[in-house]
Amino acid sequence: MQEDLRWLGIEWSEGPDVGGPYAPYTQSARRQCYLRAWEQLRDRGFLYPCTCSRKDLAQSAGAPHDSDDEAIYPGHCREHLGAARSFSVPEGANWRFLVPDGEVIAFEDGRQGPQAFKAGTDFGDFLVWRRDDVPAYQLAVVVDDAEMQISEVVRGADLLKSTARQILLQRALGLMQPAYFHCDLMRDEKGQRLAKRHDALSLRRLREAGWSPEKVRQSWAG
Repeated sequence: MQEDLRWLGIEWSEGPDVGGPYAPYTQSARRQCYLRAWEQLRDRGFLYPCTCSRKDLAQSAGAPHDSDDEAIYPGHCREHLGAARSFSVPEGANWRFLVPDGEVIAFEDGRQGPQAFKAGTDFGDFLVWRRDDVPAYQLAVVVDDAEMQISEVVRGADLLKSTARQILLQRALGLMQPAYFHCDLMRDEKGQRLAKRHDALSLRRLREAGWSPEKVRQSWAG
């Protein structure tokens, strides 16, 4: 990715390849940061261990409202909330954040405008730590944004609902909320979003086809 972005003419001032004041920038080297956040959430009563198997979830979880979002967890393991403090480490269970059912999480997006998602309806109790002892995306990005003093997050519109989840985590951890700008997604001639899992057209494939960086940028601008 870094090679392709540099080929396109994009430069950055911080990152795993150039360093910066908030290193390390590789998430695998930031485990202690995520673990401290997990401990805070556990102690403040926001987490519970989930023992549901993938089969259990497939049979009972509510369907997501769109194809790019996770299924809504039905809350079977909420009864384990009181047992959370007995865990000194997150390993061995999936850890879910207890969302405030019925609360509307609203924010102003710099590109998409006013946004609002209802906890328990638009999304359910979401993962913050996986049973294989890896922090989940939602927790990792919230911790990284806060510790790296990120003031504006720019990403794709498919992550608008994730922003609502992350705002809940920010509140629970007492962190500042950055400004958000969710770009429209790039789609093919059939309206399908360009995604790696769909073997969509990539920068690397355009490079191999002989496109120049200027041609790529002009095609996006159009």
